[in-house]
Amino acid sequence: MITRQYGAAIALTSGLYSLISATGGNGMMGSTSGLLMTVLGFVVVIHGVVLLTPYASRLGNASGPLMIGYSLVMLLNQALVATTGSMNWGMGGGMETGMNGGMGSGMTAGMAWDLGMVALAVLMLISGVIMTNRSGSETGM
Repeated sequence: MITRQYGAAIALTSGLYSLISATGGNGMMGSTSGLLMTVLGFVVVIHGVVLLTPYASRLGNASGPLMIGYSLVMLLNQALVATTGSMNWGMGGGMETGMNGGMGSGMTAGMAWDLGMVALAVLMLISGVIMTNRSGSETGM
């Protein structure tokens, strides 16, 4: 039960941070990365809320692996933004053309890792690993 509560706290914090970041907190709004983080943020928040309800038992042993998956998507997204310098990766992704025709717009050129997102994703990853490892030894997960 306590592991589930910690997992819920981490999921709610990470999910809300994703939503806030993606909807205007750091300029991701309207980008591929921002859309991904918005959807993922909603899913993670819902997962966190479910972990605080009796419906958590319906998730069974899937909660830990789901948390691991969410964290890996967050980390991969951060890595893509940091390495491509663009938040619009995917179809036609890569570097964007700026106002003057140069590579990289002022908003996306030189984008760096969002260290808050990375820290929360790493915490979520650790939480997912703990939840996965404890699922066999703890009843009422």
